[in-house]
Amino acid sequence: MSAKVVSLNISKAKGERKTPVDSIELKEEHGIVGDAHAGAWHRQVSLLATESIRKMQEMGLDVGSGDFAENITTEGIDLPALPVGTRFSMGETLLEVTQIGKECHTRCAIYHQAGDCVMPREGIFARVLQGGAVRPDDTIELL
Repeated sequence: MSAKVVSLNISKAKGERKTPVDSIELKEEHGIVGDAHAGAWHRQVSLLATESIRKMQEMGLDVGSGDFAENITTEGIDLPALPVGTRFSMGETLLEVTQIGKECHTRCAIYHQAGDCVMPREGIFARVLQGGAVRPDDTIELL
């Protein structure tokens, strides 16, 4: 199975659950146009695999794409195994992995429900090297 985009999710404000959208526009060295986390820093776009979300579903949680505040939900690629510096294309865009996982300073609602959360370990962050459109079912290619 080839790696692909499953869902695209944005929020207007930080700390909100992200909502699915039909497409996103990535801006070079900025992130997703219209998303609260975009900006001139190293965590412009967040990604989490469907396979990681399934782990939480198997723990009995009713969660899905966007519930972990990820911008892009993927399938068929082992995101946390990608070394920092890995470049990949998706739709018209080119991204570079800048961080694997993140420290959670305050435990999220998912952690309080399940006693665990996959985003701090299995979510990744990237910066946008080349902007463009991304849509569900776009292929993800490692470069």
